[in-house]
Amino acid sequence: MAAPAKSLPTQTAVASAQRVFTMAAEGIAALGAGLGTEFTAAVELLAAIKGRVIVSGMGKSAHVGHKIAATLASTGTPAFFVHAAEASHGDLGMITNDDAVLALSNSGETSELADLIEYTKRFGIKLVAITGKRTSSLGSAADIVLELPAAPEACPLGLAPTTSTTLMLTLGDALAVALMERRGFTADDYKVFHPGGKLGRRLLKVKDLMHTGDELPLVAPTASMPEVILVMTKKTFGIAGVIENGKLTGVVTDGDLRRHMQTNLLQKTAGDIMTRNPRSAKGDILAQEALRLMNEWKIACLFVLDDGAPVGILRLHDILRAGAA
Repeated sequence: MAAPAKSLPTQTAVASAQRVFTMAAEGIAALGAGLGTEFTAAVELLAAIKGRVIVSGMGKSAHVGHKIAATLASTGTPAFFVHAAEASHGDLGMITNDDAVLALSNSGETSELADLIEYTKRFGIKLVAITGKRTSSLGSAADIVLELPAAPEACPLGLAPTTSTTLMLTLGDALAVALMERRGFTADDYKVFHPGGKLGRRLLKVKDLMHTGDELPLVAPTASMPEVILVMTKKTFGIAGVIENGKLTGVVTDGDLRRHMQTNLLQKTAGDIMTRNPRSAKGDILAQEALRLMNEWKIACLFVLDDGAPVGILRLHDILRAGAA
C-alpha cells in the first residue's frame, strides 16, 4: 500500500525539480560528447534500408519508443512501434527483411526483447540498440550499439527511469534530425505529413490559397471605366488587374476610383487611372510571409505573378480564414 502523500514546501519542490533538470542536462551533455562513428553508422544504416524502422521496447522504454517512431515517421523516415511483449504473440509478422529494428533497453537485459532479437538474427534483419550497457544481451546481439552514458536516475531512490529515458528520447530525436537532414527533408515534405493542425497551416504557401482562372479580375488598359467597375463588382475583390501583352502593368483599386471621382471618371479608361508597378508576390512564398508584406504595404489584396503574368490573386482574409497567420 502506498504511503500517505506528504506536503512539500515550495522551496523543496523547486529544488527537486532543479535536481531533475541538472541531472538530465549533465546526462545529455555526456551523451553528446560521446557520440562518434557508431552514431554515423546508425544513421547510414537506417537511411539505406528499403523498408521501415521498427522501434521496440518495454515499460518506460516503450513509451519513449512510441514517440521516437512517431518523430521518425513525421520527418521522412518510415517507422512504427512494435511492443516487445506483443512481438512474441504474432507482431513479429509485421517486421520484414527490408526493415531494421531499433530496440530500446537501458539495462539491455529486458527479457521480452529476447524473441525479437532472435528473430532479427534468424532473418538477417539489422538491429540497432539504444542501451546503457554495451556488453548486455541486447548490446552483444546488435549490429550497432548506441550506448547511453552512465548517468544516475533523478529519482531519489535511483530506481524510476528518469534520466535514462530522457537520454533515450534525446538520442531518438538526434537520429530523426540527422536522417531528416541526410534525406534533404524540406518544409514542403513536412507539410505533406502534417496537413492538419497549426503546423500544417503555418506551412501553407500563397499558391495553396490564391484564387485562379476565371476568378481573376483582369482588364485591358483600354477598358472603359464602366467595364472596369463591372469587373470589380462581379469578381468581388475590390481591385482589377490591368494586363498588357500578358503582363500585369497596373491595378485599379477602390481607392483609385475615389481619387478620380471628380475628374469625369466614367469617361476615362483603366490605363488613365491605374496605379502602375503594383505590389505583387510569387506563389511559392509562405502565406505568413505574404501576410507580413500585405500589412507592411497596407493592402488587402495581392496579385500573384509568374514571370510578370498574373496567375492568381490573394486576399488578406484568405490567409486569416485558413489559419495560416
